[in-house]
Amino acid sequence: MQKPRVVVGISGATGFMYGVKVLEILRELGAESHLVMSKAAGLTREHETTLSRQDVIDMADVFYPTGAVGAAISSGSFRTAGMIVAPCSMNTLACIANGVTENLVTRAADVTLKERRRLVLMVRETPLHLGQIRNMAAVTEYGAIVFPPVPALYAGPQTVDAIITHSAARAVGLLGFESKAQPRWGETVAALDAEQELAW
Repeated sequence: MQKPRVVVGISGATGFMYGVKVLEILRELGAESHLVMSKAAGLTREHETTLSRQDVIDMADVFYPTGAVGAAISSGSFRTAGMIVAPCSMNTLACIANGVTENLVTRAADVTLKERRRLVLMVRETPLHLGQIRNMAAVTEYGAIVFPPVPALYAGPQTVDAIITHSAARAVGLLGFESKAQPRWGETVAALDAEQELAW
């Protein structure tokens, strides 16, 4: 039986570990990951992690160079469960919003949209100017999900790794997967009793 395929794009925004965590979670769930990294992602990896390029490649089932525009994931006939861009830079967002397929990350994202598959963009920037907000609105109109990795503090994370893991699991969950790394509100936080509510 064919494993569900998920395309993972890592762009040059800060937050390289979000992409790493997405790959780890997909492997735990038994999904088949197809990885592509932009050139700028390599600079972020070197600055933010101790991982080598090969370390990251080894986490994926299939890896494609960013210039391989004829790769399987550049074609709509290659069926996938969707794509996650983690993190998604403002440049990558702008390209997707305007149909610019300058590399395999943006080409695969464009294909995901045209095939009406789930595209999750973990955008990493703050503050935002109007053009960036309009790009977010545009990709949302096209069917993408803009998912800034905002910490879910209700889950009581104790480490940076826990914060990253939870956001990555939520992103994977948006493709229809269920991960134990994604604690949910009703499962992790006891409901307030009437007395506590009145005290508030």
